[in-house]
Amino acid sequence: MNLQDGQATVRLWGPSLQKAAIHFPGKNIDLPLEKADEAYWVGSFPVVREGEFYQFRINGEKLLPDPASLAQPGGVHGPSAVQDLSFSWQDVHWKNPLLKDYMIYELHCGTFSEEGNFEGIEKKLDHLLDLGVNAIEIMPVAQFPGERNWGYDGVFPFAVQHSYGGARGLQQLVNACHQKGMAVILDVVYNHLGPEGNYLGEFGPYFTDKYKTPWGNAINFDDAWCDGVREYFIENALMWFRDFHVDALRLDAVHAIRDLSAVHILREMKMRVDELARTTGRKHYLIVESDLNDPRYIDPFDKGGYAMDAQWVDEFHHALRVTAGEKQEGYYSDFNGIGHLAKSFRDVYVYDGQFSVHRKRKFGAPTQAGGGQFIVFSQNHDQVGNRMLGERTASLVSFEMQKLLAASVIFSPYIPMLFMGEEWGEKNPFLYFVSHTDEALAEAVRKGRREEFSSFFSGEGEAPDPMSEETFLRSRLSWGERNNLLLDYYKHIIQLRKLHPCFAPGRNVEAVADEALKLLWLRRRSGQDAILVFNYSQVAAEFQWTEEGEWKCLLESSAKSWGGPGSASPVLLQKPAKILLNPESVSIYLHV
Repeated sequence: MNLQDGQATVRLWGPSLQKAAIHFPGKNIDLPLEKADEAYWVGSFPVVREGEFYQFRINGEKLLPDPASLAQPGGVHGPSAVQDLSFSWQDVHWKNPLLKDYMIYELHCGTFSEEGNFEGIEKKLDHLLDLGVNAIEIMPVAQFPGERNWGYDGVFPFAVQHSYGGARGLQQLVNACHQKGMAVILDVVYNHLGPEGNYLGEFGPYFTDKYKTPWGNAINFDDAWCDGVREYFIENALMWFRDFHVDALRLDAVHAIRDLSAVHILREMKMRVDELARTTGRKHYLIVESDLNDPRYIDPFDKGGYAMDAQWVDEFHHALRVTAGEKQEGYYSDFNGIGHLAKSFRDVYVYDGQFSVHRKRKFGAPTQAGGGQFIVFSQNHDQVGNRMLGERTASLVSFEMQKLLAASVIFSPYIPMLFMGEEWGEKNPFLYFVSHTDEALAEAVRKGRREEFSSFFSGEGEAPDPMSEETFLRSRLSWGERNNLLLDYYKHIIQLRKLHPCFAPGRNVEAVADEALKLLWLRRRSGQDAILVFNYSQVAAEFQWTEEGEWKCLLESSAKSWGGPGSASPVLLQKPAKILLNPESVSIYLHV
């Protein structure tokens, strides 16, 4: 529904409907819609005000919310509300940074602040600016059942979660971010919808049984009547950029999007987003999560790719965590630790054609894309929340290892991303939580969590009840219990990355692993020459220095000033020399 000067224009996609009308419960009237063509029903109605409730009556019987609802104040089962998306933007001078210059901070709206809403995020923006972050990534905000959810159970892709502050609250947050020089990435889900309140199938073939996904039938991107479904999701992406001034979208699990069309849905979406950018004069990025190691997602159009701007790299995380001591079970079983970490530093993908024991087949293909097209992390919502007890890094490894993992990400040749609270060593878990109103569905979710952990993270007791409010409250950040020394360390290394051009994203990397000693030698070149030596073992290690010229120590993570045992490496180095690396530490040297 579009609202302008009290006039509402309605366009409903419903190719399988026999009759359609718009129902206004406040007036208790039905106003019929006319069939415009084989797929769409249309109508125009005067004197409709913002906030007025409405529903669609289909085939003269059922009353259902609007599939493209912009507001659901009464939840996923209630009527839709008219929402005006006009906003007094104050970001006319805002310029989206180059993606390679992003320093990303992922957060969940409900647990990031005590308020649990967009206003709570806005109040913490100065903390993020001081940290050195210039882009926040917000987990999905599409309307979901109840008030507690990660966001991946959304069932109204166009409606902003009412308990977070709705459309107006999100617009205000984006406006505030831009005024402070911060970009906004929004996580969106185009591979499935949640189970509760999912009424799309009542209106037409939004789903197809042609393919199966972990969440049931796939969204219909290439079967009969798919044109309307494709337009629905492309228009959703355009809305976030156009009406909410969002700077980038992170597309969840695109490997679960099934599309054998001549033009893949992601390629078409990118074409339309680029077309919008030419109109708005703004740069809009599309970032994908994919575990396929398939370069087509980020290859440009002229190479037959979908031209996505960037991709999350889970394999860097997996190799890093196994190197840091994570058990090789579940999806970690494919990773040998530091050898694979060195390969990820060099080649992005660990598996680019080799046989995968976990998948029991050859997997992946090499990529030639630049470092500025890949996002890496030592933790994120999935990797923390998919642990049965939701333990964050600070609860699993030593203080020294926390600093080492941070440096591994920040000084990587890729775009770094932090997960909320890691900068001060947050100890509260980040658990999986939902608030379904259907008790049978709630019990199915509980059972599914138990089964998920039957062979992964086994022997750790019972999974917390995802329906419990306590599970949600335990997942909130404890802002009053921060480790300020670790926080200062994060600020320092982020600033070092920004100051020295050799740490910018790029593929100009040499990485050599000593698997026996668990040492990794990394060389970064771009205007400067930097050498980073990582010791992931729990014992000190001696390293032979053979580089020509004079080198100055830029960082030693184990220095007493950073709460470590004390400096072991000299301030200046010339060959031949031996340097001693403290356990679980990194030393960084710049050529002078």
